[in-house]
Amino acid sequence: MARSSLFAVTVALLGACTETGSAPALPGARETCDDPPPATRRQDLVDTIHDTPVADPYRWLEVESDPEVKAWMAAQDDYARERLQALPRRDAIATRLGELLDIDAMSAPYHRGGNYFYTRRHKGVQKPIYYLRRGDQGREEVLIDPNKLSPDGSVAVHGIFPDFGGRLVVYKLSQNNADASTLYLRDLATGRDLGDIIEGARYASPAWTPDGSGFYYVWLPTDPGIPPSELPGRAEVRYHRVGEPASKDSIVAPATGDPSRFVGVGLSRDGRWLFLHHQHGWTSSDVYVRDLHAGEREFRPLVVGQRAIYDVTAWRDRFYVHTNEGAPRYRVFEVDPHRPARADWKLLVPEDEATLEGLQVVGERLVLSYLRDAHSAVVVRGLDGGFVRELPLPGLGSTGGLVGNPDEDRAYFSFSSFTEPSQIFETSIATGDTRLWQRIDLPVDTSRFVVEQIRYASEDGTPISMFVVRRRDLPLSADAPALLTGYGGFSVSMTPAFSARAVVWLEHGGVFAVPNLRGGGEYGEDWHRAGMREHKQNVFDDFAAAARALVERGYTRHERLAILGGSNGGLLVGATMTQHPELVRAVACAVPLLDMVRYTQFGAGKTWIPEYGDPEDPRDFAFIYPYSPYHHVTVGTKYPAMLMLAADSDDRVDPMHARKFTAQIQHASKRPAWLRIESNAGHGGADLLHQTIAREADTLAFLLHHVAP
Repeated sequence: MARSSLFAVTVALLGACTETGSAPALPGARETCDDPPPATRRQDLVDTIHDTPVADPYRWLEVESDPEVKAWMAAQDDYARERLQALPRRDAIATRLGELLDIDAMSAPYHRGGNYFYTRRHKGVQKPIYYLRRGDQGREEVLIDPNKLSPDGSVAVHGIFPDFGGRLVVYKLSQNNADASTLYLRDLATGRDLGDIIEGARYASPAWTPDGSGFYYVWLPTDPGIPPSELPGRAEVRYHRVGEPASKDSIVAPATGDPSRFVGVGLSRDGRWLFLHHQHGWTSSDVYVRDLHAGEREFRPLVVGQRAIYDVTAWRDRFYVHTNEGAPRYRVFEVDPHRPARADWKLLVPEDEATLEGLQVVGERLVLSYLRDAHSAVVVRGLDGGFVRELPLPGLGSTGGLVGNPDEDRAYFSFSSFTEPSQIFETSIATGDTRLWQRIDLPVDTSRFVVEQIRYASEDGTPISMFVVRRRDLPLSADAPALLTGYGGFSVSMTPAFSARAVVWLEHGGVFAVPNLRGGGEYGEDWHRAGMREHKQNVFDDFAAAARALVERGYTRHERLAILGGSNGGLLVGATMTQHPELVRAVACAVPLLDMVRYTQFGAGKTWIPEYGDPEDPRDFAFIYPYSPYHHVTVGTKYPAMLMLAADSDDRVDPMHARKFTAQIQHASKRPAWLRIESNAGHGGADLLHQTIAREADTLAFLLHHVAP
């Protein structure tokens, strides 16, 4: 539809769209339209899989390169964007998001040699800029300005990796913010790039040698003929010597051939111990080690074949192992690398009631990051495990660990909460002295907001915790619009953090809720496993119970309730709207998995088999197919209004999921089902500020339009 038809679209939205059925219409909510979305061809295609007939009427939408699919995508995106632009609150929301997101901010600096590296976001600039400061009092120099890497802003920086001497820096570039990346090398003395260019760096996090002469990294083949789902099995660990062409890089560890296994590499600070990690999904890992000082040419197993996660930090000829082996909330062992047998490991930090998320060595101490009831705590211990102190945090919120070096006292950490924008603190590991180093001041009075942590029972009686944020000056009301968002998978923890999205929702009189669903990591590995594979339905039950709890406790009512989720969270909201269409009125579903019968054949799908199961295995199919949202859409059901958000360069979760499910919902339901496709964007969206603001404004305007009076 041409842009000149915007007035006609506005008339259609405000006049021709009416609520159907016996329930009274909500003011502002238009549930059906006389102007239907672009037509979509259906196929009479039914596969028999493990003796089960499985319909797939939109399989043709899987082939994005097909001209018919491209035309369909363009028509759907135009149809959605014209209607989104016409929503009454949309422009005001975009303006407010700009005030909250277009700001001056700075990251915590990290120290390499005599240099400090950090990013700074400038008001009015689309992307954060990477800076270098030579010494404490050195002047600020631009290291990399992503805003100048391409005329249209389509090139993204996916991280920088300075060597320990602060002389060289590897940086990682990506087209359209996709996962696929290329490494480049810059000499900081001259400010010029060297000739070192390494493609296939999707999973690369370079591990520098102490003298800066080279680094280890994970390499992937770039042959476009290799299906993306097979790439992880082709990953190799390679060594690159500075100044030599990538074609001469030596293979340190060959490919495993197993696409469900991730490969990683690490090197101890002294350059002696080289670690090879094989991660099997999100439930177990193997660790191998080589003593480079002793000239070992082969990796030997440190711990292999156990159904547990092992993260190893090496410092001063000791290994510190953070693991959930025999401890679902994790503990720490000390290992003498000269006596590495499992029986000789020494328990250093026992399991606690809190979940131990991670371990660092900073300032010659162990720094332990915990989650206590889904919010952060940071504990400092000696290298012998003895308690030193707990870092003072401003309240119930989240911190991502410390930014610091193992042999330096000064370190930094960030803190954020639902009511506190990000702050950066400087701390002394030796004394515990802590001061506010940098604060983001935003045009919002967060004292108006109140945060509650409530508990409710899921369908099987399991107690679930949930954060609920609302305005202090508004009494509880069933007429309040509520936004419920969650994830529930891959041991990802949903913790308190400041959100411009939440602020805008609260300023419109709404309630913002985040439950800690099974499948996440908030309460340890048992909590994670209770929401994966054959237990995945628990996650959807937990989320549905959260919706009911909000209604039962008077925060909102079902007609005022919206849900939002992305990626695995997109699967969550897709399953919720197909299993319980009566619970919510509007859905925003972003970059999701939705066809769980064919997910392993696209994107990085095979790497998620340990989390979801393999639909080609009849035992796994038996628990995957019953919840697969694409296959359980029923014609005539009054599904919630849906905004589907896809990205054109998503090389992690294939956008075929979004296309096929949108077509199914449009065929089955008369309520709006719009597909918005982000251009020059990967799985995490575009990294341009104006695109982020536009996407968020469209999403919030759509949801509020359907649930707010």
